[in-house]
Amino acid sequence: MKLTALVLRLLYLAWLWPIALLSESQFPSRRKHKDVYLGENTRHKHGGRIDFKMKKSDSTKSLLIKSEQLLRIDDHDFAMRPGFGGSAIPVGIDVQVESIDSISEVNMDFTMTLYLRHYWQDDRLAFPSSNNKSRTFDSRLVKKIWVPDVFFVHSKRSFIHDTTMENIMLRVYPDGNILYSVRITVTALCSMDFSSFPLDTQNCSLELESYAYNENDLMLYWKNGNDSLRTDEIVLSQFFIEEFHPSYGLAFYSSTGWYNRLYINFILRRHIFFFMLQTYFPTMLMVMLSWVSFWIDRRAVPARVSLGITTVLTMSTIITGVSASMPQVSYVKAVDIYLWASFLFVFLSVIEYAAVNYFTTVEEMKKLKRGKVSLPVSYDATQAMAYDGCFHDNELDLSPFPELPTTPSTEQAAPPRNSSAEPPPTEGTRLWRKRSVRHNINFIMSNSYMIDSYSRIIFPVAYLLFNIIYWSLYS
Repeated sequence: MKLTALVLRLLYLAWLWPIALLSESQFPSRRKHKDVYLGENTRHKHGGRIDFKMKKSDSTKSLLIKSEQLLRIDDHDFAMRPGFGGSAIPVGIDVQVESIDSISEVNMDFTMTLYLRHYWQDDRLAFPSSNNKSRTFDSRLVKKIWVPDVFFVHSKRSFIHDTTMENIMLRVYPDGNILYSVRITVTALCSMDFSSFPLDTQNCSLELESYAYNENDLMLYWKNGNDSLRTDEIVLSQFFIEEFHPSYGLAFYSSTGWYNRLYINFILRRHIFFFMLQTYFPTMLMVMLSWVSFWIDRRAVPARVSLGITTVLTMSTIITGVSASMPQVSYVKAVDIYLWASFLFVFLSVIEYAAVNYFTTVEEMKKLKRGKVSLPVSYDATQAMAYDGCFHDNELDLSPFPELPTTPSTEQAAPPRNSSAEPPPTEGTRLWRKRSVRHNINFIMSNSYMIDSYSRIIFPVAYLLFNIIYWSLYS
């Protein structure tokens, strides 16, 4: 019986063996996954290398390889431009200005952040697609294909933003059309004219051009005409943007030929209110403050001299501050004309008091020498002159001067007349018109107080006339 049972078991096992081999050949992944899973547990348990399952699920590398194979990058030489040897390849450009970061008058430049987009067709990158959808890539694929070598003319500094990755986008369509977009901040030269500063308007431009390919190889053009330049809402502290418009032209180099050049032109008009508060209003106040000395008694030497020197030094400080914030140009600016004219008015107010003080002193010395002044016994002329530079009327007994003769023939014969006997001549008489310049000067010197009276009218009227002419010319 035992022998019979053993034989039956052997026959049963021999019958099951082919079935087990057949099932293993049909479902090999079960055992394989099981082995891999056990192997993963073993690797994690013993701290081995990265598991095989995670490495197989990371398909980034395989997708990149598939994209490169789809675009047939290895099958072409992308060091050459598309259609090499044929006509020039057209490259469309459009720009979206994000911001104008700064405008420097001292360095004569501006800084702008913009999105620069290129459009062209490269048949070497055409690929079959059932749904006719484009593929988008980043900067890693851009380095392996041909892109236009557009640069900024008169650029001082520029860089591509790289936070958190390089701000570069490449979009390829099945028919080979390509969109290449990059976000750039560029600092470029702007030749400014400050002859009307700060009432000026500046015209700056950002110029784009191909560096290696002339017009026979590459043709730059605005993709959508005048609509190719778009701007966000830009607000500047000292300027108002009047206009943004694109244009194009040609640039010639003697060694390499003609190149297509695109221009981004923008017109800036300066806000005047800042300079009115910082420069013009303080200057006007200093000039008007210098006129206060005309109402101060001419004998108050310390008060009038200190007021005049203070206004002169303040004007010098304002002129120095404005010049420090401006480039050293070889021509005169509008603000320079205003500041130096105002400085001249302040300076003349100091000179006016010097003339008043001098004429007063000279006339009193003449009266003293002629014996027409009766001095008190205790009067010391040296002390009086040392105190304020002139004699005091309350300390001097000045006798009245005789009236002027009515005709030249009786100039020496006629005795002095009383002013009440005959009225003084009016301005319209012939006698007033025949007075010589020297006679008028002598009359003013003998009545120096009249200089202050005339200055109270002449200085404000002259400064008002200057302002009218200035603002009508430059505004």
